[in-house]
Amino acid sequence: MRRTGIPFALLSALLFGASTPMAKLLLGSIDPQMTAGLLYLGAGIGLGCARLARGLLGHRAAEAPLRRGDLPWLGLVILTGGLAGPLLLMLGLARTDASTASLLLNLEGLATMAIAWIVFRENVDRRLLAGAFAILAGAALLSYGGEGAARARLNLGSVWIAGACLCWGIDNNLTRRLSAADPVQLAMLKGLVAGAVNVVLALLHGVPLPDPRLLAMAALVGFLGYGVSLALYVLALRHLGAARTGAYFSLAPFVGAMLALVLLRDPVSTILLTAGALMAIGLWLHLSERHEHDHLHDEMEHEHSHRHDEHHRHAHPPGVQPGEPHTHPHRHARLWHRHAHYPDLHHRHGHHRHHLSQETH
Repeated sequence: MRRTGIPFALLSALLFGASTPMAKLLLGSIDPQMTAGLLYLGAGIGLGCARLARGLLGHRAAEAPLRRGDLPWLGLVILTGGLAGPLLLMLGLARTDASTASLLLNLEGLATMAIAWIVFRENVDRRLLAGAFAILAGAALLSYGGEGAARARLNLGSVWIAGACLCWGIDNNLTRRLSAADPVQLAMLKGLVAGAVNVVLALLHGVPLPDPRLLAMAALVGFLGYGVSLALYVLALRHLGAARTGAYFSLAPFVGAMLALVLLRDPVSTILLTAGALMAIGLWLHLSERHEHDHLHDEMEHEHSHRHDEHHRHAHPPGVQPGEPHTHPHRHARLWHRHAHYPDLHHRHGHHRHHLSQETH
């Protein structure tokens, strides 16, 4: 679980982090709402082409499809993460240099963790809290800019970016409920719907489409930085839960900040370096966490891609394709055991005081 989920989260972070300075370059020539729409539309169309090519080649993904009961959650995911989040980010990027904006995106991980802990009751410990406060302190430093009296004013671009992070924090926790389904299908639908809506709204406001060269660049950045990244993020959610995936995804802002310093020649300031150091400490605290205790698996039935590991000891109904991984509805019997784990699809249990006393970090 740990070997599988963490690489997905880190690769997702690398792709999304690299997209931030590239989006900043696009904003020099494209309206913010049009940019947000094109990025997500590129993600949706790119993943749709990938699914089509996979089908034509005869490669079937061993993934559970989205069901009718998933549609309300998918609608909320598209609204918060596909429409509001990217639009607020583009508005913020237009008013903030790319390196500062990239580091401020650490607030997405913090928002994801806070919502997971407070609303969805994922377990939390002192190490994770200390890391979250370090990230918050770094973000607070970056939210104030300028010289003299201007330093005391909150930068409006930072407010927009913080709003985007809150939207994506909500989105990430809602997406966790869908993480058993096909991640490519989920990311494709989100990209197509959210991208089309933002592009149409921009056109209705009189914003013209960019020239073909910029259009192709936006589509490529969207496909990699939003489409592929989101599919990997969903896989990470499946294995790590929302809070831990958000913690590992905190690598993305550092990738974006470093690229911005190299590609866009953003100035290196004391505030930027201090904030980066605080956020790096927070990320290290999250990456070094280990969670282990005796725990009980209640009976449950669900559907997702799986192999026959220690949590999947079941018979197959007729018609299930041979080979692994595969997907079909299956039932889990009650099981009591102990091993290192995260709040994945099979570990969403409560934590009582006697459990917490047995955790190791």
